[in-house]
This record gives sequence, structure tokens and C-alpha cells, in this order.
Amino acid sequence: MSTTVAEIMHDGVEWVPPDAKLSQVARIMKEKDIGAVPVGDNDRLVGMVTDRDLAVRALANGRDPGELTARDVMSEPIVYCHADERIEDAIRLMESRQIRRLPVINENKRMVGILSIGDISQCGHRDLTAEVMSAVSDHHG
Repeated sequence: MSTTVAEIMHDGVEWVPPDAKLSQVARIMKEKDIGAVPVGDNDRLVGMVTDRDLAVRALANGRDPGELTARDVMSEPIVYCHADERIEDAIRLMESRQIRRLPVINENKRMVGILSIGDISQCGHRDLTAEVMSAVSDHHG
């Protein structure tokens, strides 16, 4: 039997509303030692702010980061997988979209966790980890 996403994802993910200040998002990243924070609106996943979003969309564009919100820099549309999906299918999605962290939703379309490359690595899927790392590390076109 194949491993499902729910078996290896990490749950208890904290998210922010779209109007959250970037300083709040960055503080969460620092305190939790994470590289991405989901953005939710009315209990729905609407985007994701990554550490790269902070650097490229907030700082490199010359705008005042003190005035920016999660909505201003978040990546969208959001790419996600389902908790009951096979891990191999989720990895193919990560590879094709070149993403390192994948929000996980349940059958009620509520976010229940995040699947990261680290999660894949820690569950003993060495071949799959190498494969996804190679794909997501390719230069973004």
C-alpha cells in the first residue's frame, strides 16, 4: 500500500489573513523556523507568502515593506494537494510546479497541513526526495 500525504505532512499550520503586515509574517517564519506562511480568508486558503516572496516581491521592488501586507506579496493561485493523495502524486505536482512546500487540504477543502521536501526526506523516500529536489532546484524560467 502506498503512503498518503496525511501520513507524512506536518499539521498544525499557522496562517495569516490577507491584511497581515509583512512584519507579522516574517516574525512567524522566524519563530517557527519555516519558509512559508499560508494566507487564509474566511477559512479558505487564498495564497502563500514564502521567504522568496518577501525578498523578491517586497524588498527588491523598492516598496516600503512597512506598508505591505500578505496580500501584496503572496503567491497565487495557490497550488495544493489532498490529504488522501498518494505521496508520489503530490511529489509529481511539486516537481511540475517547482515548489518546495505544498499546502494540504481535506475533503471539506480546509487546510490541514503542509507537505515539504523535508517531510518527504524524513519518511525514508530517498529516491523520491532526490527526484523532487532536482526538479524544484532547476532554474525557474
